[in-house]
Amino acid sequence: MSLFGEVPEGFRSGFACFVGRPNAGKSTLTNALVGSKVVITSSRPQTTRTVVRGIVHRPDAQLVLVDTPGLHRPRTLLGERLNDLVRTTWAEVDVVCCCFPADQPIGPGDKFLAGEVAKVRGTTFVALATKTDLVGPDRLAEHLVAIDAMGRDLGIDWAEIVPVSAVAGHQTDLLADLLVARMPEGPPLYPDGDLTDAPEEILVADLVREAALEGVRDELPHSIAVVVEDMEPRDDRPDDKPLLDVVASLYVERDSQKGIVIGRKGSRLRQVGTDARKQIEALLGTPVHLELRVKVAKDWQRDPRHLRKLGF
Repeated sequence: MSLFGEVPEGFRSGFACFVGRPNAGKSTLTNALVGSKVVITSSRPQTTRTVVRGIVHRPDAQLVLVDTPGLHRPRTLLGERLNDLVRTTWAEVDVVCCCFPADQPIGPGDKFLAGEVAKVRGTTFVALATKTDLVGPDRLAEHLVAIDAMGRDLGIDWAEIVPVSAVAGHQTDLLADLLVARMPEGPPLYPDGDLTDAPEEILVADLVREAALEGVRDELPHSIAVVVEDMEPRDDRPDDKPLLDVVASLYVERDSQKGIVIGRKGSRLRQVGTDARKQIEALLGTPVHLELRVKVAKDWQRDPRHLRKLGF
């Protein structure tokens, strides 16, 4: 008997993390396996900045998926801290899944990632060929051979090499089965029904940032950080008509970027608010009044004081 009730014999539970260079499909895969949106996704690299756990509940197992920021060669103090976060996570999970997008050839970024992974001891490694919906059979076959060859060159013994598409749902169930089989036997780690252990304020901030990333210039996404300043139910509302008041600040590094985020006569910021509010309401299941503020924190990615304030 566990804290969460009767546990079937042979029940398994444990942690797996998805790692890869930025925009390798890690967050989309996490959401697909969980069956709900617990981490934000974007075509922009460096979308994920926190370690969010998505929880897969099955009759025979509980699989906790840890989505991490993309490992990259850092150019800022923020980048160094994100890389440290990734490496710390690797040492704490049962299986590390390395994601290599099938629509791109194995390159220096992939080899850098695999070389870093090769330094970790006592962990099972699985290679995933992600985004297989974007390539044909011949290209996929070449990609799988290249992943295997890279592993042998670096001394990594891949436990599995699995082609998968989160968007098309191709082999996601098989991947879940393979990961569960490599988890230790033990009781559930989280209550039934929990989909993530990330605080609601973190999830809300991420949804605001996801909305803000859409349609802005290439250099801007790395300069946007979001902090939820206040999140409280409105007092004067009847029980059958609740309203959640959310105040969030979007931080950029320069005044010129502030103008880009706000847009002409506030049009972009209004669109960001509308898009984010819909996602927040879907996540929390309650109507939301969202107030957004745009602030400048000069060169915050390189300033330890600003990084602390922004939660990094």
